[in-house]
Amino acid sequence: MSTQPLLQRTAKKRIALPVRVEPKVFFANERTFLSWLHFAVVLGGLAVGLLNFGTDKVGHIAAAMYTVIAVGVMIYALVVYQRRARAIRTRSGAPYDDRLGPTILCVCLLAAITTNFILRAIYGN
Repeated sequence: MSTQPLLQRTAKKRIALPVRVEPKVFFANERTFLSWLHFAVVLGGLAVGLLNFGTDKVGHIAAAMYTVIAVGVMIYALVVYQRRARAIRTRSGAPYDDRLGPTILCVCLLAAITTNFILRAIYGN
């Protein structure tokens, strides 16, 4: 009998195994994309409501800001969805998270809301 272990690695060889991607990963990517689009549609609805029912210039400025942000959210969602779908298809081990995009979008929303309040305080009703 040999004294060496049965599953001993002899050299520093790397064993290449194909990465298995389950179907739920594709669906999770699509679900995230649809969630971002839902947020963009709600924000666009807010912008349309402000544009139609805002009687002053401040409402129109806020509607324009929210529209630009909603379009930005849609573009961001599409770019991230395509990038993740390509990474899943090619089975790369790239990270799928994104910390910068949602932070920038939140800062833009905060700036739009703050600008809306400041303009409302200056020009009032």
